[in-house]
Amino acid sequence: MEAPLFEQHDRPVLSVSVLTARIKAALEVEFSSVWVEGELSDVSRHRSGHVYLTLKDGESQIRGVVWRTTASRLGFEPQDGMQVICCGNVDVYAPRGSYQLIIRKMEPKGIGALQMALRQLQQRLSAEGLFAAERKRALPRFPNRIGFVTSPTGAAVRDFVEVLRGRWQGAHVTVIPTRVQGTGAAAEIAAAIRQANQLQPALDVLVVGRGGGSLEDLWCFNEEAVVRAIHESDVPVVSAVGHEIDVTLSDLVADARALTPTDAGQMLVPSREELQAVLRNFRQRLTTALQSRALTARARVEAAANSRVLRKPFDNVHLLSRNLDELEARIVRAVRQRHALAGRQLASIANQLESLSPIGVLGRGYSLTTHAADGRLIRSSADLNVGDAIHTRFGKGAAVSRIEEITPDSA
Repeated sequence: MEAPLFEQHDRPVLSVSVLTARIKAALEVEFSSVWVEGELSDVSRHRSGHVYLTLKDGESQIRGVVWRTTASRLGFEPQDGMQVICCGNVDVYAPRGSYQLIIRKMEPKGIGALQMALRQLQQRLSAEGLFAAERKRALPRFPNRIGFVTSPTGAAVRDFVEVLRGRWQGAHVTVIPTRVQGTGAAAEIAAAIRQANQLQPALDVLVVGRGGGSLEDLWCFNEEAVVRAIHESDVPVVSAVGHEIDVTLSDLVADARALTPTDAGQMLVPSREELQAVLRNFRQRLTTALQSRALTARARVEAAANSRVLRKPFDNVHLLSRNLDELEARIVRAVRQRHALAGRQLASIANQLESLSPIGVLGRGYSLTTHAADGRLIRSSADLNVGDAIHTRFGKGAAVSRIEEITPDSA
């Protein structure tokens, strides 16, 4: 009798589902909250909004998932190669018999989530040109209407108004109240900026800011909604957020950055004392220039009064008249000389023409004979026939005759 392949013993046999369920229960209890450090890889965001990834180190790896609600609160975009610290619980995915880390929190290692989010947003907005220097506008030199988007109860607005009153009395300040810290503050600030652009009469310049604080306190001025509202403002914007060491995205997108709200007041309006000093300097320079111009003009008048033209005004007239007479005499002599020369040249040419003239040749005993009918010149007896009528021109007079006999050339 053959022995059974497996001996039968009184022991429980578990199904795969039961075993997986027990493992799932044990892991979820043992690792209900655990912090894990590693490098992100295979990061992908599904259309549902869930983020799937792998967390690994030099020896091992574990799959992980960040559900949509958690992913929307991360504050930065997970990327391959990023070193992170995650907090979550281990979950077993029964259909595959695999386990994964359900991530509830994630922080970039070595840098806070807020700093990472700030860096990523700055890079994206910079690529769109929101921080370009060429789009920044000049601030008005003497603004009449100034708007201030800030908390009406904060020290920033009091410091700002106090500086304005101490420096310049010609500006009217309109405070557009809003929260400048906490959840929802960014949306309120963006709405206040849009409201400020609709005020009538229109503002000359708009200040957006608050006093100093931590990165979390000032974070609303790094929000995309606020940055885009400043970028779209028709009114030039001065960002006055925090202290000198605090730099926000609002500072980068604004037309000008003030180190503090107090500095914004000094930047926007001139100092009465400084302006008066400038006006005194202008007055002194103008007085000096006018005195110099007067002295120069007086010297020119005196020089003109002592000039020969004014002392003997007709000397030049007499001199010019004499020169004119001399020129007239020279012209007359030149015309007469040219006339005499032209007469001699004309007589010479006439004599030459006379010597070459056919009439002159005829006068020396020669004659000119042509056919009486058509005036053709007769050069040879071959041009004649017996009975032809011919016309002969002499030096004086002419005669018509008829050919009776032709003697050919005997040469």
